[in-house]
Amino acid sequence: MIENRNQVADYITFYEMTEKRLGYLNDYANKRYNDIQTSIFKNGGDSYFIVLKNIGSKITETKEVVTSKYQNEDSKSDWGGAVILRLFVVIAFYIIIAVLLNLAVFKFIMPKRFHTQEFLKKKTSIIMATTTVTFAAIMGLLHATLDQYFYIMASSLLIEYAWLLGVILISLLLRVNGAQIKSAFSIYAPLIVIGFLVITFRIILIPNNLVNIVFPPILLLCTIWQWLVIKRHNQNVPRSDMFYTYLSLSIFICSLGCAWMGYTLLAVQILIWWIMQLTCILTITCVSQYLKIYGIKHGLEDKPISKTWFYKFIYKVVLPIMGVISVMLSIYWAADIFNLSDLCWQLFRRNFIDLKNFKISILKLCMVVNLWFVFSYATSTILSFMRLHYQTQDPSTAASREVMGRNVIQVFVWGIWLMISLSILNISVTWLLAISGGLSTGIGFASKDIIENIYYGASLMAGRIKVGDLIEVDGTMGKVTSISYTSTIIEAISGEVITFQNSQLFAKNYKNMTRNHGYVLAVIPFGVAYGSDIKKVSELIEDAANNLNLEFTDPARKATTAMVGLGDSSVDMKLIVWAEAVKKAFVVSEMTKCIYNTLNENGIEIPFPQRDITIRNAKELKG
Repeated sequence: MIENRNQVADYITFYEMTEKRLGYLNDYANKRYNDIQTSIFKNGGDSYFIVLKNIGSKITETKEVVTSKYQNEDSKSDWGGAVILRLFVVIAFYIIIAVLLNLAVFKFIMPKRFHTQEFLKKKTSIIMATTTVTFAAIMGLLHATLDQYFYIMASSLLIEYAWLLGVILISLLLRVNGAQIKSAFSIYAPLIVIGFLVITFRIILIPNNLVNIVFPPILLLCTIWQWLVIKRHNQNVPRSDMFYTYLSLSIFICSLGCAWMGYTLLAVQILIWWIMQLTCILTITCVSQYLKIYGIKHGLEDKPISKTWFYKFIYKVVLPIMGVISVMLSIYWAADIFNLSDLCWQLFRRNFIDLKNFKISILKLCMVVNLWFVFSYATSTILSFMRLHYQTQDPSTAASREVMGRNVIQVFVWGIWLMISLSILNISVTWLLAISGGLSTGIGFASKDIIENIYYGASLMAGRIKVGDLIEVDGTMGKVTSISYTSTIIEAISGEVITFQNSQLFAKNYKNMTRNHGYVLAVIPFGVAYGSDIKKVSELIEDAANNLNLEFTDPARKATTAMVGLGDSSVDMKLIVWAEAVKKAFVVSEMTKCIYNTLNENGIEIPFPQRDITIRNAKELKG
C-alpha cells in the first residue's frame, strides 16, 4: 500500500508537470498565432513596385513554390494538384447538372402562362439565379456526405459564395424591370468575378508568392472594369444600385491601394467584407421595399395600431437590427474564410475604452444601438395604443390627456433603456450618484425656473386647460395647440404663434372661452327714436335675428333684446346673442347688419345726435 501510494503521488506530480508544460505550449502557440495574424495586417509584404523591379527572381521563386506544392507526387497533402483538378472537374460537372435541371424546368414543367414578356426579358437572369440556388443545394448535400477535409472546406466556401451570388441575383430580379436587368447585372459583375477568384484562391490555398504577383494586376483590371460599367450603365439602373456601385468602386480603389503597397491579405479581406456586406444590404433593401409596397397596397398607414403593430415591428425593429448586425456579421464571415474568426471575435469583444467605470467594445455598442430600436418601437407603439384608447373614450379631451401620458411614458421607457445601457457599458450607478450629488446644488439653483415650469405644466395638463381650448391672455385670443412640461403654445386668431412659459401663464388671469360649451355672449347695442313702439321693435329685431340661422350661433339659445336706458336722443337697447368664441366678431357684424336693415325696412327711425342752431338779427344784438 505504501508503494502504491508513492507511485500515485509520482503520477500526480508527473501529471501536474505535464499540464503546466502543455498550458505553456498552448499559450505560446496562441500568442504566436495571434502575432502572425496581426503582423499580416500591420507589416504586410513587399510593395508591388518592388515585386515588378525584381520580377524575374520573384517568378522563379514562385515557380519553385508552386511546383513543390502542386506537382510533388510524393506529397500526400489534400491540396495536391490531382486533388484540386478533380475538385474543379466535380464543380464543373455539378454546375452543368444545375443548368440542365433549370433549363428543363423552365422549358417542360413551367406553365406557358408564366412566359410573359417581362419574364422573357429576365429569363437569362432568372435561370442564373435558380441555377445558383440549385448548385448551392447540391453542394450542401455533398458537404453533408463527404468525409475528406479538403472537399468539406471547399463545399462550405462554395455554398457561401453561391448564397451570396444568389441573393444578389434574386434581389436584382425583384427590384428592377426587364429593360434594366442586363445593366443591373453588369454593374455588379466585377465584384462577383473578384469574389469568385478570392474564393478559388482560398480553396486551393494558392501560395502567397503567386498571390503577390497576380492579384494586384487582377484587382487593377477589375477596378477599371467597374469604372467602365458605371460610366456605361449609370443611366439605366435604379439610383440605389448606382450608389452601391460607387461604393464598390471606392472599395476597389482602397483594396487596390492596399495590394500595391504590399498588404495583399488586407486587400482581400476588404473585398470579401464588402461582398458580404453588399449582400446583406441588398437583402434588407429588397425586404424593406416590398414591405413598403405591401403597406401602401393595404393602406396600413391609415389603419389603427391594433392592426399594424406587427408590420411596424418588422419595419422599425427587425430591419434596423438586421442592418446593425449585418456589419459585424459581414466582417466575421470575411475573417472566417481565412480562419481568422477567433481574432475577429476577440476584436469585437475587446474594450477599446477600458476604464474602471466605463467600458466600451464593438459588441456592447451594437447591443446598445439595437436596444435603442427596440425601445423606440415600444415607445411609439404604447403611445399609439394610448392615443387610440383616448380617442375612443373621449375625443374632446384626447389631445390634452395624450400630452400628459406621452411625457410619462417617454420618461419611463427611456429610463429603462438608459439603465440597461449603463449596465451593458459597465458604468457604475454609484459613480453617477456621486457626480450628481456634487452637482445637485448648482443644478438646483440653475434649474429653478425649469422645475417651476414643469410643476405648473403638470398642473395645467391636469385639467385647467387642454389642447384645442380657446383662451384669452393679455387681450390676445387664440387656440391652445401644444402643452409641454415647460411651455404652452397658442395660435392667435390673428395668425401669430405665441409661446408662454407655464409659470407665466399660470400666474396670468386668462379666460377660457371653450371650457364649458364653446359659446360666449355677444352684445350688440342700438337705439330707436323716442315715440317708437318698443314692444314692436323688440319683436321685429328678435324675429329677424333668429331667422338668420347663422351657423356660428347657439341653436339652443334664441337671440333676445333688452331695453337698457333712455339716452339723450334715443331709446337705448341691446341685442343679446350666444356666439361661437372664435366667430364672435363675424356674428356681431351680421347681427348689426340685420338690426340696421330691419329698422329701415319697417320705417323705424334710427336717431343720431342733432343740434338746433338759432341765428339772431345783428341789429337786435347791437340794440
